[in-house]
Amino acid sequence: MSDDDLPPEPDRLPGAPHPREAERLYGHHDAEAAFLEAFASGRLHHAWLIAGPQGVGKATLAWRIARFLLARPADAADGLFGAPEPPTTLDVAPDHPVARRVAALSEPRLFLLRRPYDDRGKKLRQEITVDATRRLKEFFALSSAEGGRRVVIVDAADEMNRSAANALLKLLEEPPANATLLLISHSPARLLPTIRSRCRTLRLRPLGEGDLTQALRQAGAEAVEGPTAPGLAALSDGSVGAAFQLIENDGLAYYGELVRLFTGAPGIDRPEAIALAQRPGAEGFPLALHLTEMFLARLARAGIAGPPEPEAVPGEATALARLAPDPAAARSWAALAQEAGDRARHGHAVNLDPAALLLDMFLAMDGAARQPAPA
Repeated sequence: MSDDDLPPEPDRLPGAPHPREAERLYGHHDAEAAFLEAFASGRLHHAWLIAGPQGVGKATLAWRIARFLLARPADAADGLFGAPEPPTTLDVAPDHPVARRVAALSEPRLFLLRRPYDDRGKKLRQEITVDATRRLKEFFALSSAEGGRRVVIVDAADEMNRSAANALLKLLEEPPANATLLLISHSPARLLPTIRSRCRTLRLRPLGEGDLTQALRQAGAEAVEGPTAPGLAALSDGSVGAAFQLIENDGLAYYGELVRLFTGAPGIDRPEAIALAQRPGAEGFPLALHLTEMFLARLARAGIAGPPEPEAVPGEATALARLAPDPAAARSWAALAQEAGDRARHGHAVNLDPAALLLDMFLAMDGAARQPAPA
């Protein structure tokens, strides 16, 4: 079976390597150090909640922890001259047998819980189901014969339906011996409080420009050097996943055209607005909408704190300063961002023309630029 015949992976960004293939993790030394400290203490918690914004490296950390645990004996004996030195890194050599099996998803002591593929509908399910979660019972029964540690990765825990979450909760309440559960969460507040309370949390922050650039280079992304790096960091909010999508879909260039369109607001060039609205098509609509909302959000912030530094694209700071000169203007742009964004998403949900939705949003923004900000 070729790779093209395999079902899509819900935890893989299109066009990017899977997080299990990443050898390095950038920008999260403190989180790694906290886990290693707990491991070295001999009191490793059975469940870890790896939380933070989407795309900052949570899954990469989970897979690093999984390889690290599975490559070490569950009850390592003391050396001839006392206890072994505590580990200082989660690194496991790529040619280690465990690393190879994990990369191939053939490690019998590892279970990956994620949204299943619907063979009948030929698409991924929208949530992690209770049936998928109940397979954990079979996994622990079979893997007990292997001995040693067992690791479960849940990616993402936010995607469990209520029944699946309750099934996982029972496991967290009575964890099997030598088991470590790694729950990845983009929105921990959405999880059951009882699940959060039974996990130790590792919270990951957005990446800085340098770490983001290195992570993108590891993922095989192009054009992350020089003048594009600050813009990618600004528009991705430090998320490798978001930055990768911007690169793959030429999002930085689209944002630059959006800024140039509104450099002349009020009174934007209508043919240019129509052309910009039509360019993304149905497939590119979500990113175009996100970038338009990002522009509105940066307008609102500029009215409060001044144009951000560095600017995402040339000319952005000048446009933001002129369109959002004060807090009153900031409030107007923030209100429009909420109203126009909700209207566009509703229209998309009922299959309205994406180009018409974007053009409607552009015209509303141009209209707002004509109106004096409320006192």
